[in-house]
Amino acid sequence: MEEPRKLQLLENLVDALCAERGAVPPQTCEVDELWSAFRALVNTRPPWPAGETFLAEQDELLQGLIGEAGVHAVDEAEASADLRRRLRLWRGDITTFAADAIVNAANSQMLGCWTPGHRCIDNAIHTFAGVQLRIECARIMGEQGYEEPTGQAKVTGAYNLPSKRIIHTVGPIANGRPTVRHRVQLASCYRACLDAAAAEDLSSVAFCCISTGVFGFPQREAAEIAVRTVREWLDEHGSSMAVVFNVFGETDERLYRALLGM
Repeated sequence: MEEPRKLQLLENLVDALCAERGAVPPQTCEVDELWSAFRALVNTRPPWPAGETFLAEQDELLQGLIGEAGVHAVDEAEASADLRRRLRLWRGDITTFAADAIVNAANSQMLGCWTPGHRCIDNAIHTFAGVQLRIECARIMGEQGYEEPTGQAKVTGAYNLPSKRIIHTVGPIANGRPTVRHRVQLASCYRACLDAAAAEDLSSVAFCCISTGVFGFPQREAAEIAVRTVREWLDEHGSSMAVVFNVFGETDERLYRALLGM
């Protein structure tokens, strides 16, 4: 996307977001500063309806930014030693990954992260999917009438992301000291997401490292549970679904490479 168009879109979007809440737009013409303002405003925006002009400009911006970052196909993920090449590993930004579904580590409100610019996966997915995602999640939760339990899964549209769907799951909060219950719940997250993907007739799903961020599940044990649970589910169901373990840091990559025999 050309810089003048990016600047114009950001100015329009930030102005519209500020007008919604009666705020004064930032006095800047810097793309980076306007992007930070845009992200903070959408991160804290309630699930209000959005107008057609706003959505069209937002979608153009987000799709342009994702395109600039580069979209990655499932075949780019490294296959494990599994003869059917079902399990794969990919290190990178999950918002640029074109699996049939990507998994979001959600919180129990299921409305995304409300902390401006926070570096969690929930924030990134909601930011780049667009405000439509929070609106859909709010509708789902309103119909449900209670917070999302740990270890289940909900499927939504992906909107501006290159994946077809997003599967949201709430992982256990282990705070560095997982119990037997936490371990059972984490395994349930993986099974529930795979069940949801199968119900949607999806052929590929990319998992983030559920619960290993601020929820404090130790990375090594979480990876062991993830790989074991996915292998068991695929075998039980005789499934040829491609499952990608998406990692962002060096430690998780090293752990998964060892578990996958790479």
